[in-house]
Amino acid sequence: MGEITDTRTNWLDPNQLELVRGQVPLVYIDAIPVRVNELGIVTHVGMLLRQAPDGSISRTVVSGRVLLNERIREALLRHLEKDLGSMALPNIPLNPAPFTIVEYFTDPEISGFHDPRHHAVSLAFVVPVSGDCQPSQQALDLGWYTPEQATSDQMKLEMTSGHDRLIRLALASVGVLP
Repeated sequence: MGEITDTRTNWLDPNQLELVRGQVPLVYIDAIPVRVNELGIVTHVGMLLRQAPDGSISRTVVSGRVLLNERIREALLRHLEKDLGSMALPNIPLNPAPFTIVEYFTDPEISGFHDPRHHAVSLAFVVPVSGDCQPSQQALDLGWYTPEQATSDQMKLEMTSGHDRLIRLALASVGVLP
């Protein structure tokens, strides 16, 4: 197996990844980028517009796999930089702690969090960013929304995979759920 796995920079080739996805849960991170005011209160939530795992175009959070031998903080930085650009300037503690753990299942009825590709366990973080964010080519857009806008019925219609619930949990964890 050492011939198909690069333990420093990669995961598995696409065929091996599909095999693993069908047999074991994968570890992911979900990062909800936020803007805070001078008192540290969340004023805006950043959400990407991109193609979701189910094929739909929807608003989503920064998300991705944790690679073999990669620290959680490194995975957060890598995915935030990939999706928001190198000038996002995320404020991640040296030892980040998730505000919740989310389980994504292929069956949306199990937990309300859904990923048609596999079972994934995701550590979810609220991450203040202070720099200029430029969405990646994988994202169609990056929008910043007030907590009221981010939890509105209209925004809920634009989200899939349970991310509307994740946004509500994130805002509740920082005390600004409308």
